[in-house]
Amino acid sequence: MILCDIGNSTFHFLYCEDEFKIGVDESLELELFNNIDDEVYFISVNEKATTVFLDKFPKSINLRDKVKFDTQYASTLGIDRIVACRLFEDGIIVDFGSAITVDVMENKKHLGGFIMPGVDSLKMIYPQISSKLQFEFKTNNDFDKLPQNTDEAISFAIIKMVTASIEDIQRKYNHKLIITGETAKPFLPYFKNYEFKERLVFTSMKKIIEEIG
Repeated sequence: MILCDIGNSTFHFLYCEDEFKIGVDESLELELFNNIDDEVYFISVNEKATTVFLDKFPKSINLRDKVKFDTQYASTLGIDRIVACRLFEDGIIVDFGSAITVDVMENKKHLGGFIMPGVDSLKMIYPQISSKLQFEFKTNNDFDKLPQNTDEAISFAIIKMVTASIEDIQRKYNHKLIITGETAKPFLPYFKNYEFKERLVFTSMKKIIEEIG
């Protein structure tokens, strides 16, 4: 079985318990995929990349059509967020990807959520403001002390903006944080009452496949 999570920038595959990523602008013509008889399942938030994917895997199964999800959020809610959230009855699900998404689940119902720029995007903003704001991202910030140089000042701001927004939601709903995403690790020391799940989306995709038989 091959699983693929198609995002804004990458094809994220799980095959034989090995994970690997391919940029959406790169070729899927890998030797690994030749003569594969395994069933292929995918989710996608990228229409253009989906077309490329279906050219390579025309018989693949889109799990979006198989998922039921209780939410009042608009129909624009991303399938990646739906798949991540549906594993939990209660929790605040945070996905550190190209965007940082925060969603609240309570009594198996999705109450809503919000979206912030991803870490890489936040890092790009400052040099665009001024060439003097080139910086090295620091992860060992002390929030009890004011920053004393540009590296510290920008790193402090990025981490504080992200963590404070999430902690505010956590205080309001009093649920555990469920954190996933490849850029999450620098932020983990600043959170309390959380669980990091590295393969959250793939775990949920497997459960959906089991449910539909």
